[in-house]
Amino acid sequence: MGREVPPITVSQQDRRRYRKKMHSCLDVLAQMLREYRFDTGHEQMGLEIEFNLVDDTGAPSMKSTEALKAIDDPGWASELGQFNLEINVPPGPLSGDALAQLEKHIQESVNRADHRARRVGCRMAMIGILPTLGEIHVREESMSAHPRYWLLNEQIFAARGEEARIQIEGPEHLLTHVDNIMPEAACTSVQCHLQVSPDAFGSYWNAAQAVAVVQVALAANSPFLFGRELWRETRITLFQQATDTRPVELQAQGVRPRVWFGERWITSVFDLFEENIRYFPALLPLCEEEDPVVQLEQGGIPELAELTLHNGTVYRWNRPVYAVVDGQPHLRVENRVLPAGPTVADVIANAAFYYGLVRALAEAERPIWTRMSFAAAGDNLLEGARHGIDANLYWPGIGVVPATELTLRILLPLARDGLRRWGVDAAYAERTLGIIEQRCLAGRTGATWQAETVHALERGGRLSRAAALRQMTERYIEHMHRNEPVHTWPVG
Repeated sequence: MGREVPPITVSQQDRRRYRKKMHSCLDVLAQMLREYRFDTGHEQMGLEIEFNLVDDTGAPSMKSTEALKAIDDPGWASELGQFNLEINVPPGPLSGDALAQLEKHIQESVNRADHRARRVGCRMAMIGILPTLGEIHVREESMSAHPRYWLLNEQIFAARGEEARIQIEGPEHLLTHVDNIMPEAACTSVQCHLQVSPDAFGSYWNAAQAVAVVQVALAANSPFLFGRELWRETRITLFQQATDTRPVELQAQGVRPRVWFGERWITSVFDLFEENIRYFPALLPLCEEEDPVVQLEQGGIPELAELTLHNGTVYRWNRPVYAVVDGQPHLRVENRVLPAGPTVADVIANAAFYYGLVRALAEAERPIWTRMSFAAAGDNLLEGARHGIDANLYWPGIGVVPATELTLRILLPLARDGLRRWGVDAAYAERTLGIIEQRCLAGRTGATWQAETVHALERGGRLSRAAALRQMTERYIEHMHRNEPVHTWPVG
């Protein structure tokens, strides 16, 4: 979805041609998998982190164009909303001190970007959903100018044929209707990429699906939306509802949503790309000149442009990625469940926990996906999003158990073993996983800190909800820049 697209009018002929090209791409992918045409010698990781821009009062700032110009760094890019930016971290190995260097690089990049963005009157906030965001900020006029966003917006609402209904029940209640995809821009996340071989892809994707719930529960950082306290990780349900192409009748019929956990464990990456084509109509039917069949027959490496563009409009929480870098094709698992923030230290701890745990589970003698139903994994995700670190989760061999107990007893030892297998420096692995451990012992995530702080500010009528959210956001940004893990932040 990072690809540039021109302003166009989509015809029925475009759709027929695009569908045909996607099937050609799928056939070529199958052939490449059979013939082992992929880069298998580099197991690399990479991160993308999305940010909000805020003004001096902590409210959203619609200055992404000016901020990017001031930052003047190719590692930073625009996102859907004019109040969003994203940093793309170059891929690299996990071994040695790579994670320590990654933390240092990201912190320096964020500090530099924030310093330069202040020249144009805005600051960086790394948070799952900006608490000061209001419905007034998620209108079409707040969308970035890139044609791909406007075309995507047009196509999603053409498919649905009506406004989107967003309804979320938590400690408080939200019901609203929107006529654009801008509420999606409220959802800022961290995406963890992991390059794996075709033979190992199924195991790593299945493992990533199994651990998604624990990631969400322990990293929850999105308790407020439009002034209301909702789920601990409201981002999960908001993203699904904001980009849903189904009217209520198709939802009742069981048509699959485009923000999708999935419905089965897999054996190959092919399963996921085949499902994409079978279940989801194209939103951006844009064809390239390349014929993937001819390209492969002539000894070249096809880009599979139609297949990958379509894949970018199916929002799996763990997405398969096919890419060609320096003439060499590879496969990645893109893990998309984590919210942004609260600090760089927390982000790296979340990433280290994920990379360690997914390796241990993917290489386990008795895989978890042979002991747990896929439906149980999906139910777990919703439980973790609703209740965060207070969630009770199902785990095979244990039953239903508090997320903190599951993590401390079972998952942290597995994550340590996984990081050891990656060759991560032992002292740094202990430091980062120690953050997860202390978070569990304290029972505090970004979401619990936000909610507790707002409640303390509101207590006894001291501040209104809007004023409490503004003040909490200001304190949050101060703590974020100190890079002290969220479990150490004071409340009140």
